[in-house]
Amino acid sequence: MSQIFSSGQSTSIDALREQWTSVMMSNYGTPSIRLVRGSGSRVWDDQGVDYIDLIAGIAVNALGHADPRITDSVTRQLSTLGHVSNLFATDPGLQLAARLIAITGWDDSARVFFCNSGAEANEAAFKMARLTGRTHMVVAQSGFHGRTMGALALTSQPAKQDPFRPLPGEVTAVPFGDEAALRAAVTQETAAILLEPVQGEGGVIPAPAGYLAAAREIADQSGALLILDEVQSGIGRTGTWFAHQHASLGPVVPDVITLAKGLGGGIPIGAVVAHGRAAALLGAGSHGSTFGGNPVSASAALAVLNAIDSDGLLERASFVHERFARELPARSSGVVRSVRGLGLLMAAELNDVPSATVDLALKQAGVLANAVSPDAIRMAPALNISDAEIDDALDRWEIACSALQNGESA
Repeated sequence: MSQIFSSGQSTSIDALREQWTSVMMSNYGTPSIRLVRGSGSRVWDDQGVDYIDLIAGIAVNALGHADPRITDSVTRQLSTLGHVSNLFATDPGLQLAARLIAITGWDDSARVFFCNSGAEANEAAFKMARLTGRTHMVVAQSGFHGRTMGALALTSQPAKQDPFRPLPGEVTAVPFGDEAALRAAVTQETAAILLEPVQGEGGVIPAPAGYLAAAREIADQSGALLILDEVQSGIGRTGTWFAHQHASLGPVVPDVITLAKGLGGGIPIGAVVAHGRAAALLGAGSHGSTFGGNPVSASAALAVLNAIDSDGLLERASFVHERFARELPARSSGVVRSVRGLGLLMAAELNDVPSATVDLALKQAGVLANAVSPDAIRMAPALNISDAEIDDALDRWEIACSALQNGESA
């Protein structure tokens, strides 16, 4: 296995650092890898080093890199009709909205709003909640809903919030999974409860059994909306179209779901899907998005949904999860204790090795993942990751962990 930090590669890293810092703002850490090409779940850097991609653009590349179905769909649409704004209708946008409603299984009251990202979807949901006439929101601690000011107000992570206070209120954060705390926080003034079925940035933590059902009951009793943030967990990632449909989490029926990430398979798109009274909250002129639901993004999303259906990727997500959960701890030289999560939204729980250390060792062994918390590595690979790519990923994990335990470079 080639090391990525050979002398030539170190020179490349220095050049990348200099170029990055000369043109980019410093809100991100300077990357150590410049990627230039991808195919399936494999990518290559500018030195020709290949990596198995287990993070897929943070749960975005549902069909991996350069999937011909997305490429062909986007190329065909862009060569026919690109952007038209929300002043006009296009077939791809209308078809996508109908398709999303169909896979929710909701009744014909359901409606869709398109935007460009998860943060924007959650902003729209926040505004919908305000249009109920109530202002109080209840969210979960360690939840993540975006970095725009409204979405950030709903993101109960002090390190992200504190530099930007005061934030829009009134928001109460309760411990995730604590039914009693949720019940105590929700009042007759609560507009909505907003939860992730699986906390992604919070460490890949699925809601405890019965928690979402309790949230549904509490919302009904108080007259609040139940909004589920499926930005990271939706579009087949957990083995069902949406995580709230997963047997281990309910299933439940929320009033609103927010989507993005995997929906476009790498092309930016977000969506809000609502039904019942929630679907009628956004009236004429109350909200909008110049690019949202444009025909190119909608065509990409339709290609993703078609591929998930035709390739049986819902069932495969559970199969791949079981394989990682079974094999990774056994091959990790004691570094990995277990694998948690649902479907292909997973985290390797670590034994006494900092996640940043493991993340670096994985890169050196040719694996791209994410140190999502101090004791866990997040993996959200493409839904169509092949058996051969899984074999390679597990081999490289084993090399990285063995090197760590032996005090060597991978």
